[in-house]
Amino acid sequence: MLNTRGTRHLASLALAVGFATASASALAATEVEWWHAMGGGLGKKVDEIAADFNASQDEFVVKPVFKGNYSETMTSAIAAFRAGKGPDIVQIFEVGTATMMSAKGAIMPVHQLMADYAPSEGASFDPKAYLSSVTGYYTDTEGKMLSMPFNSSTPVTYYNKDMLAKAGVESVPATWQELGDALKKVVDSGAGSCGLTTTWPSWVMLENFSARNDVPFASQANGFAGTDTRLEFNKTAVVDHIQRLDDWQADKRFVFGGRFDDAAPKFYSGECAMMMGSSASYAGVKESAKGFEFGVAPLPYDSDAIETPQNSIIGGASLWVLSGHSDEEYQGVAKFFQYLSRPEVQADWHQFTGYLPITTAAAELTREQGFYAENPGTDVAITQMTSVTPTENSKGLRLGNMVQIRDVINEELEKIFAGKESVQDGLDQAVERGNKLLEKFERANG
Repeated sequence: MLNTRGTRHLASLALAVGFATASASALAATEVEWWHAMGGGLGKKVDEIAADFNASQDEFVVKPVFKGNYSETMTSAIAAFRAGKGPDIVQIFEVGTATMMSAKGAIMPVHQLMADYAPSEGASFDPKAYLSSVTGYYTDTEGKMLSMPFNSSTPVTYYNKDMLAKAGVESVPATWQELGDALKKVVDSGAGSCGLTTTWPSWVMLENFSARNDVPFASQANGFAGTDTRLEFNKTAVVDHIQRLDDWQADKRFVFGGRFDDAAPKFYSGECAMMMGSSASYAGVKESAKGFEFGVAPLPYDSDAIETPQNSIIGGASLWVLSGHSDEEYQGVAKFFQYLSRPEVQADWHQFTGYLPITTAAAELTREQGFYAENPGTDVAITQMTSVTPTENSKGLRLGNMVQIRDVINEELEKIFAGKESVQDGLDQAVERGNKLLEKFERANG
């Protein structure tokens, strides 16, 4: 018969054994490190996704680590890999794709990862389940996925419904030619002091204009067919398009608002009737555009260049798997990617962030849940991306040193719109300077 002291001893022993078992279980779980560039609310959502995955099984623990902006995250990952301390997964923005591909021996292609390590239970990895206009950016010449799409967006047109109604414009025209007439009505009527502005000018007005109108941005299938690619937008419909925007500055049909998202306040304040920007900006527009009702429309196309517009191309980032890790870690990454691709997970991410769903099933689930009906315009980007089959010119861009090339393009656009150089001279300069960066990349990676 045990006394009270003995009973307490056994209870303490049982508790200790319980803690030891729990600790052993925790130690048994394989850790998967995920470096990302999502700050603020997006970072909290990333943490939530990882926590939900961790709670769904006990074999693996995904640990998200915020590493700063896209450039900082990419630089950190490259340095860590060279030191033999790279993460299992790293989020890389789309313009870093060519750099990641050229890093010989540094990556584990997603198609190989899923073939070798994906668990048999759960949904099988089917590349056809993913939106082709999204995955096309991250596939090799044989169509095999190199990285896992995660946060993808594409430009759309945001418009002030009140200003358009006041100007007698019923809807956003489908072509640039018709858009010019509509913007003139806006300015002439006094409905607004500015017709149109744009965020991310290189991405929207050159890269996506080229894709939408099926003209090459660069040679070698925009870089997909080889590193010996050169810029070509100074001899395509892009020249006439930038000239059109420059001409529109005279009567305020177009107002240049700077790089990145600098132009957004011109739309939020009611100065400009329309703004072209990322589909992932929807939540921000909804929060910031006070005092008026806004709508979302597709990007217009140039009727002089094409009869039926092509898809636009994406921005955002994908998840790359670095080499040099254990089989157990790769099994964890593969299982996490399966989880991340689930329709309910993707639909939640899409609805929370405004980024595109990466699978058709996630888009269909979002529609079934009534999200698009309750938030008009949030499906415009998906329709714009999926209504046609991507071509060589609308699959995306795979250019080395693309971050620097965008800086060059934006510098030249600033000079053009400030009247410091002609459109043709500015675009010629952008191509000449950009091609030097491409040649440098080719020498290093060809």
